[in-house]
Amino acid sequence: MQDLSTLRTRWTEIEAEETRLLREMTIAERLRAFTMLYDAFALRFRADEPAYLAEREAALIERQRRLVRLAQWLKTHSA
Repeated sequence: MQDLSTLRTRWTEIEAEETRLLREMTIAERLRAFTMLYDAFALRFRADEPAYLAEREAALIERQRRLVRLAQWLKTHSA
């Protein structure tokens, strides 16, 4: 039972560290991470959900456009 308690405590610490690291990422780093994840899982989406693919890709493209616009806005409005 002690092992489970230790695991839960450590897991909370790991989640806190993950949150801290994510907050420190730049938009460019987030875009790279997103692209790497998409590349890793895109083939699975294509193989498993062909009817869903077009809608999903359109949503991902729109999300990428918004992230680029946000990066541009942040660049022009940063102090």
